Amino acid sequence: MTDPALSGLDDHQLEAVTTLRGPVVVLAGAGTGKTRVITHRIAHGVDTGAYSPGRVMAVTFTAKAAGEMRGRLRALGVEGVSARTFHAAALAQLNFFWPTVARDTAPGIVDNKVRLLAHAADGMGISPDVATLRDVASEIEWRKVTMRSIDQYAAARPNGVGRLEVGRVVELQRAYEKVKDQRRQLDFEDVLLACAGMLEAEPHVAASVHEQYRHFTVDEFQDVSPLQYRLLELWRGDRRDICVVGDASQTIYSFAGADARYLLDFADAHEDARVVRLERNYRSDSAILAVANELMRGRPGALELTAAATGTADAEPRETPMVTAYEDDVAEAAGVAAQVAARIAAGVDPRRIAILYRAHSQSAELVRALARHEIATSVLGGRRFFDMPEVRQAVMALRGASVAPLEADFVDAVRDVLRSLGLTNEPPQAGGALRDAWEARAALLRLAEESPPGTTLRGFTDELQARAKAQHEPGMRTVTLATLHAAKGLEWDHVHLLGFAEGLLPISYATTFEQVDEERRLAYVGITRAGRTLSLSWSRGTRERQPSRFLREIGSGTLRAGGARASTGAASSRARSASGSGSAAGSARPR
Repeated sequence: MTDPALSGLDDHQLEAVTTLRGPVVVLAGAGTGKTRVITHRIAHGVDTGAYSPGRVMAVTFTAKAAGEMRGRLRALGVEGVSARTFHAAALAQLNFFWPTVARDTAPGIVDNKVRLLAHAADGMGISPDVATLRDVASEIEWRKVTMRSIDQYAAARPNGVGRLEVGRVVELQRAYEKVKDQRRQLDFEDVLLACAGMLEAEPHVAASVHEQYRHFTVDEFQDVSPLQYRLLELWRGDRRDICVVGDASQTIYSFAGADARYLLDFADAHEDARVVRLERNYRSDSAILAVANELMRGRPGALELTAAATGTADAEPRETPMVTAYEDDVAEAAGVAAQVAARIAAGVDPRRIAILYRAHSQSAELVRALARHEIATSVLGGRRFFDMPEVRQAVMALRGASVAPLEADFVDAVRDVLRSLGLTNEPPQAGGALRDAWEARAALLRLAEESPPGTTLRGFTDELQARAKAQHEPGMRTVTLATLHAAKGLEWDHVHLLGFAEGLLPISYATTFEQVDEERRLAYVGITRAGRTLSLSWSRGTRERQPSRFLREIGSGTLRAGGARASTGAASSRARSASGSGSAAGSARPR
């Protein structure tokens, strides 16, 4: 056990890490350490000589996840592994082989599909609104990742988009492809299609790729689309060293073409596949895991999560997850804000608190309610930290200061530069752009304060630029607001999940069994983000909503009822009725 890659692993993680040959599927539940397993497995393969770093391809779905994978591998002493997104790997191959295959430079990449669609629509003499164009863009993406022609798309999606009937949607898609070809551009999905086509049509290209890459790892395998799966098979050829990692219960992108069947059927599709189950959760209290397990019980591929003997689970008893009913959305936002304020007043770091919801439209009232308590927020899915004008300005100013001889301590120098740009000792009022800018500058100062001894100003700015490239953003001292989709892959000690009502979760347009099942998985993702406490809430609102059917599925055995809240005293009796007279089971009446 002298290999660092084998230290700190439980028995099941160790089994996954040490199984280096042949097809392997790791069914990894939320909080079970899947990224640790992936990186330690690759490192162990390199350390033992089973893998050459340059012959390993590790693919995932976001640049941030790929950057984290590379960072963890570097920390384990492994350099040279190709850890990229599907798109980045495919684009690199296109750029490398295209000049040889096509005797020309590779096409450019469409930077804005909606803008290009608008030009195509202008050529047709129509002017769809931006929302319609976005939906058509999503339809194009779905068509391509499911490997359908435009005619096949029309047969599969006959209802049209918004006010555009399917015939016009087809015409718009054809016009879009024509404009794109005239400009000699590819969109993101074309990158995958073109790479797959090149590998299929050019034997020497396929042979070169097969010679280069001999060991494959795929993260978040439940999110693989038919196109990505096809490309992976072309990359792999007849190589058998493939490890896929995923959790069917976290399949939340079926609407975009993700197909969990590739994960669920992997063992049947690959002879002698080794199946490893990771169900020991290192993130959440056992009471939270009980809620998650009840929600997913009996669903295909569902894992039974258990609390690990170390970490949060072995500390003092935690709070039983709570469900609270409110009279309306304003009261719900106010009630959640009050709970958050109480936690912060008790000494909880705001960075360890998140409020999650199904749709961005639910965040506006929350921001106002939290601002009344002087609580600053960050909304995931907005601007990236290093794209904020205040951060870009600060990095440039720090870079400029780094060329001059230092007359002060490194941290003092950073503080002086940030003060010159507007950082003050006391933050501005919460809820506005000034506070957002202040929090961003304060986050940069904390990074400087937490830098290792001996860091120079130049070294610090180099680190900032590396972080920006890898999308390794610092945590601002704010409460996080996020949609359930944006929260995937993240974790907090304290999670408030609001809008647990019919029409919101499941969302109103989820009408088929499959669509409602996807909403259930979204709720599961939200629940499993919580480490120490979990609070669920819902409100009747003006449309007389009913509590989510998922509350009934979870049941009263794992949830306690919070005190019902109303926006006015006159409505309090009605809110008490909505909460089921203090019973969590009563809060989950079916519609």
